[in-house]
Amino acid sequence: MDYVWWGLGLLALALTTYAVSRLARIDLGVMPVTALLRAVVQLAVVATILRGVLAVPWTVALFVVLMLSTATFTAGSRLDELPRGRVLALLGVLCGASVSLVLVFALRLVDLEARYVVAVAGIIIGNAMSAATLSGRNFLRAARARRDEVEAWLSLGATPQQAYDDIGRDAAREALLPNLDQTRSTGLVTLPGAFVGALFGGASPIVAAQFQLVVLAGIALTMLVTAVVVTRLASRSPYVVAELPT
Repeated sequence: MDYVWWGLGLLALALTTYAVSRLARIDLGVMPVTALLRAVVQLAVVATILRGVLAVPWTVALFVVLMLSTATFTAGSRLDELPRGRVLALLGVLCGASVSLVLVFALRLVDLEARYVVAVAGIIIGNAMSAATLSGRNFLRAARARRDEVEAWLSLGATPQQAYDDIGRDAAREALLPNLDQTRSTGLVTLPGAFVGALFGGASPIVAAQFQLVVLAGIALTMLVTAVVVTRLASRSPYVVAELPT
């Protein structure tokens, strides 16, 4: 492979994304380019670290903790406008990822080997992060749009949980829909990364499909638990509306 040409092609994709966002007047700044550059650096570092991690299995736990820490920090930074947003992200990601990972390996759906733990944990934790961000931001957006309704419920003596009940359930549902749509169309519209990666790694199509199905089921559970935890905890605060701009 010509790595110079490959790198230039990758940069061209990122610059095209940046150009389209500017033409469409979507305020992303240079994030499409900087995000890719950051990914290049991080993947290079991770690839180096994983050589050691896979050679010394007990270090997998440290790597999983690193992934969890990064995921909660990233999701938390997106939820700063919610009361205790970083705490919500932390609890949501931890609960969602833990439930799925424990069940996947306890039920022996995937062998408890270092390479599988890293692969499944990375996918599960990444989707927990996405669910925390999407559900939290959906909750905040809906709370702003339905502020008068929430204030009316609170003025009638409703608890914050009651006032935000519909908002929280809608926010969780909206966070899950893209993943569920992708799951429904798997094999017909999309070939997910875990399936393709297993094929490239030399697995048979049947084994690759089994691994992908475990991942899809785990992602659905992870995102649901994460979204429920984030929205239910967010709805306990009586200060969400109070802190919204008038």
